[in-house]
Amino acid sequence: MKKLFVKTYGCQMNAYDSAKMADLLAPLGYAQADAPEGADMVILNTCHIRERAAEKVYSELGRLKQMKAAKARDGGKMLLAVAGCVAQAEGEEIVARAPQVDMVVGPQSYHRLPEMIARAARAGGHALETDFPALEKFDSLQPPQASGVSAFLTVQEGCDKFCTFCVVPYTRGSEHSRSPETILTEARQLADKGARELVLLGQNVNAYDGGGWSLAKLCEAIAQIDQIERIRYTTSHPRDMGDDLIAAHADNPKLMPYLHLPVQSGSDTVLEAMNRQHTGDDYRRLVERIRKSRPDIAMTSDFIVGFPGESDTDFDATMQLVRDIGYATAFSFKYSKRPGTPASTMRKQVAEDVKAARLDALQKLLLSQQYAFDDSQIGKIMPVLFEKVAREEGQIMGRTPYLQPVHVKTDAALIGQVASVKIEKRTANSLHGVLA
Repeated sequence: MKKLFVKTYGCQMNAYDSAKMADLLAPLGYAQADAPEGADMVILNTCHIRERAAEKVYSELGRLKQMKAAKARDGGKMLLAVAGCVAQAEGEEIVARAPQVDMVVGPQSYHRLPEMIARAARAGGHALETDFPALEKFDSLQPPQASGVSAFLTVQEGCDKFCTFCVVPYTRGSEHSRSPETILTEARQLADKGARELVLLGQNVNAYDGGGWSLAKLCEAIAQIDQIERIRYTTSHPRDMGDDLIAAHADNPKLMPYLHLPVQSGSDTVLEAMNRQHTGDDYRRLVERIRKSRPDIAMTSDFIVGFPGESDTDFDATMQLVRDIGYATAFSFKYSKRPGTPASTMRKQVAEDVKAARLDALQKLLLSQQYAFDDSQIGKIMPVLFEKVAREEGQIMGRTPYLQPVHVKTDAALIGQVASVKIEKRTANSLHGVLA
């Protein structure tokens, strides 16, 4: 067997894509390896969201160049591929800067990897695929070869929102939804492989439109699969949170009371500059409706501080929105320029020290809310889906309906099952309890 190493950067959809690439190459004799050393093929599945994403990839390619040369000296060959959103954004620039790369493949073209491998072996040189054939890609997906207790399942890709800070519309293309039939087939396959929870993925997952099927209807159909006990979805956009999906959180017992709903800012001025097309009060009213439908729902979000032109008053509005909503957890970042996005050329860029101070204040507030939410579970008996063996000997790890990790000293035979756990304490990043 040949060895394949895939390094995944960024989002859950990239993790899903990495698994699919491994499934795609398995019939060619590639078995997954835990490290790049000695591998016959290395794929860097990249993300363009974080700061200096491309430079981190080039740095990694420098290290891999040495490994590739060492393998060649021993009479072997290492194929080197760059996939994902940096591949889409950089394209031929990658080959120019890193000629050791054999293949550059965008996130909508990785189904062509077997053809690209054959092309590289037959003719040498570099293979470049950065088109947007979403339908063709989905039609070419292999059945899942394996699954964990919790499995990702892409239902929608791309974005038509064009937020001014975001590269996704340029690297993933326009919104496209997979057919419900193909999704349900894959869901059943994952269930047969051992999945008990499905996490439905999309850049705008709640914009799902499968020939008249909404995300709520899709979740209802997936809930009919007996082995599937829990359903989650991410990432949502406030503009696509329809009435039926809000109602589904009350009506579908398998749909978990957990919603990641990015707001990015609490300032209407900043939200308009971001092209979010909602106001802070629009978001507040939406959350109020969601909580009326499912009072115990755990809300999470994304925030960007230091967006161009953000004033102290704008930042104060974000802090007030966080206080008003109350989050179980949230992700927060300093704004950083993305080449090709409208925000990258906006005037009034915020100074780095101001961004850092604002981020520190926001993260302290968010962490205090997270700890308060976690502390509210102490003493309760919670249904926990156990996923894997924990680091500490004799413990296994599972998650509550609110996605909180829980560590319990018990038999590993419970992995893959839901059991009642009495929560006894909170540590920095998890809960601890005993079987009830």
